[in-house]
Amino acid sequence: MRKIIHVDMDAFYASVEQLDNPELKGKPLAVGGNEKRGVVSAASYEARKFGVKSAMNGHLAKKLCPNLIFVKPRFTRYREVSSHIRDIFYEYTDLVEPLSLDEAYLDVTINKKGHPSATILAKNIRKEILEKTGLTASAGISINKFVAKIASDINKPNGQKTIAPEEVYEFLEGLDIRKFYGVGKVTAEKMYQLGIFSGWDLKNKSKEYLEDHFGNSGSYYYDIVRGIHDSPVKPDRIRKSLAAERTFDENLSSEIFMLEKLKSISKEVSKRLNKSGIKGKTITLKIKYSDFSLQTRSRTISEYLQEEKEIFQISKELLYQEEMRESVRLLGISISNLNINEADESLEVQEKINVQLEFDF
Repeated sequence: MRKIIHVDMDAFYASVEQLDNPELKGKPLAVGGNEKRGVVSAASYEARKFGVKSAMNGHLAKKLCPNLIFVKPRFTRYREVSSHIRDIFYEYTDLVEPLSLDEAYLDVTINKKGHPSATILAKNIRKEILEKTGLTASAGISINKFVAKIASDINKPNGQKTIAPEEVYEFLEGLDIRKFYGVGKVTAEKMYQLGIFSGWDLKNKSKEYLEDHFGNSGSYYYDIVRGIHDSPVKPDRIRKSLAAERTFDENLSSEIFMLEKLKSISKEVSKRLNKSGIKGKTITLKIKYSDFSLQTRSRTISEYLQEEKEIFQISKELLYQEEMRESVRLLGISISNLNINEADESLEVQEKINVQLEFDF
């Protein structure tokens, strides 16, 4: 039996901005975008009360919340704070699987504090994060990653929820199907049509029935509603790509102006590659048009690359590969096919500690 903690920072980007600028505290705040265009990357809880949320168009966000304040994202600052938070995680366990800058899984089955209670460990971690960064975090604690992630959202913000081993079945059976991690809007609608509204409804469907209606995902749904999710916490998750992109204040129709933006993006991608000490062979150019349609163009070369000049040259060639259909609102460059060792040694480490422990949860 594993003891897994999912830690999720509360409105992370927005909270960092409010922390660094006290004048923004208590005010509805959106990181990214603006009232004319762009997309909201994160929203403060004050803004969420009006329905503002991440991935929302900035114009719509402003319409919902007239007093909304927009600030530009500062990812260098967010990465800095995230690094401090991860240092705290590593004080408790080496089995840390970051999902993004603001959330991570921790396996504390065996931990550096020698403490038997994952619930108390989560409380201490959240307390230490608050003391050292001034930010609040929420946590979910349970027997696997799936249940822990759902649990971390229950008492947000600045709270935690433990789903003990003996509570897992009842918890999942009473859960709205939309709360199941991995069940998106389209899948939820399909489940509604089949009379599946809760975990209990899902559990009453046979594996064959679910596979017939949902393909390979059917067996996944069959397992998770029974608390079966054996994926271990994987430290040092393998990065599959590295990217940077820009959304423009005004749509670009001139390829000359686009090249200027590509040069800036290439510089940022190269900077991140060099900082991470990695290289890649596949470059993908991402283009979002004014009608919000998306297009990607890729090229794979024989040698690994890392430098700005090489990245820009190939991105330029991809830009000229065919004519633009519309004016452009966003350009992005990603590097994949990285020179990272694919051997996942963390599984071996996980197997060594995956033992049955008779401790309080």
